Amino acid sequence: MDAIGKYNLNVAVDEVKANIEKWKSQVTSYKSDEVLSTCLNLIDYTTLTELDNEPKIIDMCDRVNHFAAQYSNYRNVAAMCVYPSMVPYVKKHLKAPQVNIAAVGGGFPASQTFTSLKVEECRMAVEAGANEIDIVIPVGEFINGNDELVFEETKAIKEAIGTAHLKVILETGDLNAEQIRRASLLAMEAGADFIKTSTGKVAVSATHEAMHIMCEAIADYYKETGRKVGIKPAGGIRATDDAIVYYLIVKNILGEDWLNNELFRFGASSLANSILQDLEKDPNLNYF
Repeated sequence: MDAIGKYNLNVAVDEVKANIEKWKSQVTSYKSDEVLSTCLNLIDYTTLTELDNEPKIIDMCDRVNHFAAQYSNYRNVAAMCVYPSMVPYVKKHLKAPQVNIAAVGGGFPASQTFTSLKVEECRMAVEAGANEIDIVIPVGEFINGNDELVFEETKAIKEAIGTAHLKVILETGDLNAEQIRRASLLAMEAGADFIKTSTGKVAVSATHEAMHIMCEAIADYYKETGRKVGIKPAGGIRATDDAIVYYLIVKNILGEDWLNNELFRFGASSLANSILQDLEKDPNLNYF
């Protein structure tokens, strides 16, 4: 497709693996309170289950709302991420400053519905109070070579949600290395504010290799356009050491400018508690 024809679409897989092994060996030296606190502040505190309801959202909002009073030395999570129907409850009950409201949309998680419905769902979620939208590309169509649909659909959703940030999920567990790079560049050229690894709803979620490839694509896109696009690994990230590997991938490929929640997020439900346990040196702590 013309939108990404200017990019080299090859991936040096052996180099990716070598870099990851090197950065894994550095985790212990980076496991400081400063890095852990930064990682906590990158989290999209997430619930995406069929059992979600207002009482559950109230409980999650209360934890976020009272966090600063109980843990004043640390920064709060970046956002709460929920299904579109839960957005009004978050809007009603979330009081913590500088915590955004994110909603999945566009036929999440399979993205197997009509484009017009995807666009309208995302628009409605923003109208209900979301200022961030996470969508999934139509993965089957992409694998079949329909890059134009991926591009046009992403572009249409971005136009519909206006100033709200659009995070585009590639479902990298279903893609090979070159497909991950191609999908990353397509999404960014179509207007994505973030690219995201996974929904957490398939067998393979976020991997360090996928993250590396996506960060390299972001770096190349930034060099080409001057626009900074964010990165969000999501799905299966529960352990603090694992989060630090992702942190080091971003630090080494994209640099210090990306080490903030304007350009880097974790999609997680249990990671926040794991990080807080390490910060407080209390393995039994169960705040989030």
